[in-house]
This record gives sequence, structure tokens and C-alpha cells, in this order.
Amino acid sequence: MSDNIIREITTDELRKMDKQEGLVLQGCGGDLQEWLDGINSMLTEDGILLNGSHFESASVFQHDDLTNLLFSFEGVKLDMGKLAMWRLQTHGRFGGTWLSDYVPNRLGGFIEQPQVPQKPKMELLDQDGNIFAILGRASMLLKEAGMRNQIDEMFRRCEASGSYGKALGIIGEYVDMDLPEPSIEPQKSQKKKARSAYER
Repeated sequence: MSDNIIREITTDELRKMDKQEGLVLQGCGGDLQEWLDGINSMLTEDGILLNGSHFESASVFQHDDLTNLLFSFEGVKLDMGKLAMWRLQTHGRFGGTWLSDYVPNRLGGFIEQPQVPQKPKMELLDQDGNIFAILGRASMLLKEAGMRNQIDEMFRRCEASGSYGKALGIIGEYVDMDLPEPSIEPQKSQKKKARSAYER
């Protein structure tokens, strides 16, 4: 029995896969598990799937009254030249096309995903203890990263936080801080002092 997985997706989900590539087979009637196992077997025999690689999963979706399968190329080793030839030779049988062609031609194109801005990186040095100096440095980095609208919000939240530690945590939500390793030396020295005091 195959451990390969078939998962159901919508065409809207397909339209959000602009960073991916895969093979779409159209009109896949019958047992979908047999399709997945059969394609793995066929592409292995034809020398398209390499080094024991295979499609561990496929995605099924409905469009134009057809059941279609998407085989994502992510994590799969393929001879792309041979696969392109195989796709052309079997097009009449499987209606094979690339995901990057299918979505623009059949679904109206990919949906642009809103880009999440990456937090600027800020090194927090051992001598940092002035929250306003840290806020100023964080504000400058946010401004350089084009994230000006977050500066006022960061300041307001820090002012309302009421403590250095909480304010530092809030700043860490806006910039990626390299926090210094906590030093354990002072504790050691205190223990030594306490021991020496008892020894006297």
C-alpha cells in the first residue's frame, strides 16, 4: 500500500503559488492514488525522476468540470529536459502543462501576495542601558528600511510599558536585536565573596 498523499486544494490556492513550479495533469479520472503511483513509476522508468526521488504527494483540484492533479517540483530531483519532452509526447493523453502556464492561461493569473517587510537587524551592546538611545537607533533602522509608519507606534508602546525590560521586548518586535549573552561572572564573584567572609 502506498504512503503517498493526495491533498485537495482550491483554484484560489493555486493562484497563490507564484513562487512554485510543478506539473499539472488534466482530466485525471478514477483512483487518484493510482495516478500518483503510476506517474512515479512511469517517470522513474523513463529516467526523469533521479536518484530514487519520487513525488511523495500530489494536489487535486477541480476546474472546468475536470479533476486535475498538481505534482510540485519542490524537493524532487528531475531531469527537466526529459520531463519537458515527456510532457509534449503525452499531452494528448494527460493534458500536461506547467503550473506557471496553467494559472495565467486558465485561471486568470497569479494573485500577488502582500510582502511582509523584513525586520532590520540591530546589535545590542553590553553597555546599552539607555532605552531612549536604543529607541533612537531602532527608529533610524526602521526609517532606512522604509518602515516609518511603525516608529510612532513603537514609541507609544514603549512609553506605556513602564519598564526597561518590557520596552526592550517591544523594540524587539520591530527590529531583530542581537541580545548579549547574560554574564554569570558577577554571581560567581558574589559567591566567592560570601565564602571568604565566612572563612574569616
